[in-house]
Amino acid sequence: MNAELKLSRTACYIIFVAMLSIAVMLPAVAQVETIDATARGTSTELGKNIAIKVIISQFSTPEDTEVLKAAFLQGGNDKLVDALSKMKSHGRIQIPGTVGYDIAYAVTVPTLTGRKIRFVTNRRIAFGEAARNTRSQAYNLTAGEFDMNEQDNNKSAGVLYPAAQLIINTDGALELALRRNPWQLTNIIDWKPKGKE
Repeated sequence: MNAELKLSRTACYIIFVAMLSIAVMLPAVAQVETIDATARGTSTELGKNIAIKVIISQFSTPEDTEVLKAAFLQGGNDKLVDALSKMKSHGRIQIPGTVGYDIAYAVTVPTLTGRKIRFVTNRRIAFGEAARNTRSQAYNLTAGEFDMNEQDNNKSAGVLYPAAQLIINTDGALELALRRNPWQLTNIIDWKPKGKE
């Protein structure tokens, strides 16, 4: 009886350690890449610098893209924001002094020198904006793009659009309308695991 109890405890311990090991490994396996950058203000925000971290746990699928296109065609920026809010998280953007927020959509597009990584998510509306019902509430997206130069990392660049909305321009193409100027992304470090595309 004692031998069976000892064997049962040993088996439980082995299973527990195996499950714990898998749980610890899962975030590392699921994480596609982490990108650190410095966001530098332009124009009215000139001279302001903040560190940002973009963690992409997975890239969006072509189906995700179709859902967003259909939502935009059905009801413009408002329907797009609604569709983004229903998407599962594809990563996280972290800015010092905030808890950060989930990235709803992230894609990678090959270029001649590497690739572009584009991301978009809903922008959190500040209490003051909502209380005063300011015009800035209409710019309810945060988007960004990294132009990753894989031949020369020092030439990687990017742009962050802290407050934006999608519109259709006079040529019928989708474009971002900005509340304020975009921020330049510099000092980009891509912590993509080796061997991953």
